[in-house]
Amino acid sequence: MKKMTEIAGGDIGILQEIEAQVCFNVFMKCIIAAIICLCITTAGYAQNWPQFRGPQASGISDGRPAPTAWNAETSQNIKWKIPIPGLAHSSPVVWGDRVFVTTAISSDPQVNFQHGATSGRTVAGDTAKHVWRVYCLEKTSGRILWERTAHEGAPKIKRHLKASHANSTPVTDGKHLVASFGSEGLYCYDFNGRLLWKQDLGVLDVGYVGLPEYQWGTASSPIIYRNMVILQCDSRQNSFVAAYDLATGKRVWVAERDELPSWSTPLIYQGKGRAELITISPRFIRGMDPATGRELWRISDYAEVRVPAPIAAHGLIYLSGGAPRGRHFYAVRPGATGTISLEEGGNSGSHIAWQVSKGGPYTPTPIVYGDYLYVCADNGVLSCYRARTGELVYQRRVPETGGTYSASPVAADGKLYLASEDGNVHVVEAGPEFELLGTNHMGEVLMATPAISEGMIFIRGQRYLFAVSNPSASQGQSSESDRLKY
Repeated sequence: MKKMTEIAGGDIGILQEIEAQVCFNVFMKCIIAAIICLCITTAGYAQNWPQFRGPQASGISDGRPAPTAWNAETSQNIKWKIPIPGLAHSSPVVWGDRVFVTTAISSDPQVNFQHGATSGRTVAGDTAKHVWRVYCLEKTSGRILWERTAHEGAPKIKRHLKASHANSTPVTDGKHLVASFGSEGLYCYDFNGRLLWKQDLGVLDVGYVGLPEYQWGTASSPIIYRNMVILQCDSRQNSFVAAYDLATGKRVWVAERDELPSWSTPLIYQGKGRAELITISPRFIRGMDPATGRELWRISDYAEVRVPAPIAAHGLIYLSGGAPRGRHFYAVRPGATGTISLEEGGNSGSHIAWQVSKGGPYTPTPIVYGDYLYVCADNGVLSCYRARTGELVYQRRVPETGGTYSASPVAADGKLYLASEDGNVHVVEAGPEFELLGTNHMGEVLMATPAISEGMIFIRGQRYLFAVSNPSASQGQSSESDRLKY
């Protein structure tokens, strides 16, 4: 009997060892799977720039070394440059080995355009016939793979003197490319250039508040959420936000609202319990259910002009910008219901994490990189704040000689890239101390926000699309700046 017990005990011990080994093997497989998943996620994060301001509208593309210095005149670190006809301020988007851009080509050879400091009420008298076009380029060479004409005709509304009739950046999910041309319609193509569907958005009369003769044109870019494309259309009358089925173009929902013209692109914030669609408009800032268009919360914060997009990081939603220039901005905690009050003279509330009384940008969208929030004003003053508290860290002009900025800052490899209308791209070290690493001259006006993918920077100028890369950087090497990701 004792012998049998010893044998049974031995068998139990063996079974326990086997069970422990099996558990260990399962544990190791989970760890390996998690690592592979993380690598795939990081690679996708670095590779694709699918919408205005890139992955999750963050403005960040880490994972590979990015160039600091280049020269458009001598072609130093210029991988390629391709002429794009027409006048357009839409940004390029990148997916895999393809780059997409849009443009509006006027039949009038004397296009009326002016960059720099202009009167807010200046309107370009664009009445000539235009061709609205979409281009698909090969990422490595710049070779045009296909081009499609979306619409032809005279513009239905006028534009601002320093704007274009193709301001909105397209969006892609790797299968569909959706381009908005405002009053000229919404268009969806597959990656072979086949038109899948189009939608008439009506005439979007977007311009200066209270003065209907000042039409400035649309600029809000479409975004993709699940199987829908969502577009914010705030105009003088009949403002709305709408979602369209990505496969068919059929309208899924529409949220009509009493709003004024805006040029801000909406944001999807994915929280723990729910997703929130954030829209910034002159009368209200709203959080909406992106699946239905139902309003979740709102903030009454009147501004005559709204251009910068909302951004999110560290579990906060950052809201800023508009006229008057240099107005307040703040960070909001997600998950609210009903009306959120901005406390007069206060720095925080139940859903307001912090407020800053002045310094909000008029045109460029801010960026959060690592622990810091960077705000670039139209006049080139760069302000750095602690993203979680709103504490000012530094404030410097970039460069010291001044300049005008419409493009939003982007970041990669521990560096910030700021493109000025004067044609310079300034590279600033990310972190709590200001350091200008370099100034790169492109030789033409820069209005569009750059895109970054796999260490390559795609810069759209008034005439050319440039691809900038650092040939000395290993294409398979990860950057130290991965630590800056939030």
